[in-house]
Amino acid sequence: MAGYVVVGTQWGDEGKGKVVDLLGTHVNMVVRYQGGNNAGHTVVVNGKKTVLHLLPSGILNHDALCVIGPGVVVNPFVLFKEIDTLEAQGVKCDHVRISDRAHILMPYHVRLDELEEQRASKYRVGTTKNGIGPCYADKYSRIGLRMCDLKDWDVFLDKLKDTLEIKNAEITKVFGGEPFVYDKLVKEFEPIRDRISPMLCDATDLVNKALADNKVVLFEGAQANMLDINYGTYPFVTSSSPTAAGVLEGVGVGPKALDHIIGIVKAYSTRVGEGPFVTELLDDTGKLLREKGAEYGATTGRPRRVGWLDLPVVRQGVRINGLTELAITKIDILSGFDKLPVCIGYDIDGKVYDTVPASLEVYGRAKPVYKVFDGWKEDISHVTRFEDLPENCQKYVRFIEEYCGTKIALVSVNPEREGNIILSKLI
Repeated sequence: MAGYVVVGTQWGDEGKGKVVDLLGTHVNMVVRYQGGNNAGHTVVVNGKKTVLHLLPSGILNHDALCVIGPGVVVNPFVLFKEIDTLEAQGVKCDHVRISDRAHILMPYHVRLDELEEQRASKYRVGTTKNGIGPCYADKYSRIGLRMCDLKDWDVFLDKLKDTLEIKNAEITKVFGGEPFVYDKLVKEFEPIRDRISPMLCDATDLVNKALADNKVVLFEGAQANMLDINYGTYPFVTSSSPTAAGVLEGVGVGPKALDHIIGIVKAYSTRVGEGPFVTELLDDTGKLLREKGAEYGATTGRPRRVGWLDLPVVRQGVRINGLTELAITKIDILSGFDKLPVCIGYDIDGKVYDTVPASLEVYGRAKPVYKVFDGWKEDISHVTRFEDLPENCQKYVRFIEEYCGTKIALVSVNPEREGNIILSKLI
């Protein structure tokens, strides 16, 4: 078997889409294993940028079957809008398959997400308001609708009627919002059912057979380790597990299926939404870093919070995911800075720690302990060999490798698919 998984080691937006797109040109199958359209994966080929939300980032390789796994929550309206956009650009999407166990993200999930964010106080999560959390909540409350329900229309209609009664009561009585009309929702889903049914499959069987046939399978998640429901900065997290372990329950494969677990680390830190961010820069340097890196959400357009690289965060991602390799992205953005501080620990009430605290109150008191590197002035966006990078850039990369105890396999120097320095062959 040859199973690869790409995971984010920070708060998302590390550049997973680019690496999945690069690796996806060499694989037989790309499988999305969790999350929903709150993700925004950007791939750039021949100068053309494509932002993907639900479709796997391997969609541009027509030879790779693209599978949306059971652990994903799927908004079918967003899915078909994305497919229609790509097909209008000449990209075929007939190689997409969707697990019949995947949950359907309904319009009332989106509205509840919006209402909950409006109501929230100091613990406002800062979600994308796309309904991801409410959909997962229904999944674990066992009242969710699944893709397989669309195969038997009477079953779908009965379940929708029962669930909508619960959801409308919540919308109206808790939030004072407008209820959904059952008949209107039914009409909206009639064409969805006809279009999506041919794409549905037993994805777990499909993926396991591919692995048994020695096909190369690439697993792709959304968000990142610090947004994991178990290990992230709770409650400012996503509603699923974007870790390597999330592949196992999000697709239905065994641990031995994962041969390479590749962690993506941006050369600095960014975060979208609320929650602690120890190395955050709120000054002109932060503004400059945001503009140089074009740090605006691919899904929401929101300005990302930016800061220096936080290595305790990255090392936590290494440990929890059992990373076999690291890939560094956007290191070209750091060109031109005289000094590059890197956080190697946290000063909390006078004591230094190099692990991430569970308590937000404790984490919120943390002050970064920096190791400061000399920067470089050269434009490195067209460098193709590691030894041709400026010496200070090489030192920066090697320190990340040393601190995390994981080899660097790739360094990205520009957004293009081929804009990488390969230190160790992945596929």
